[in-house]
Amino acid sequence: MAVKVYIPTPFRRATNNRDKVEVEAADVGRLLDRLEADFSGLKGLVRNEKGEVHHHVNIYVNSEGIEALQGLATPLKDGDEVAIIPALAGGR
Repeated sequence: MAVKVYIPTPFRRATNNRDKVEVEAADVGRLLDRLEADFSGLKGLVRNEKGEVHHHVNIYVNSEGIEALQGLATPLKDGDEVAIIPALAGGR
């Protein structure tokens, strides 16, 4: 089951500047495992050492936040779209 994953600009250095990748995974947690295995530079950017998604990162499946779904256990099906969005901060 191929899932399209949107990679945000700040994380693209870890994916050889690819803005989208396709991953086969049954749920969001396994998708992140696969991404980190395929692109080791993503380790620590999306999840902490305990495997929890950082507070400043939001993950959406088909435009719905996983916190409103089943979190990392949110099931995925062929054709789903996942977006990883880091919070932006800065300015004065």
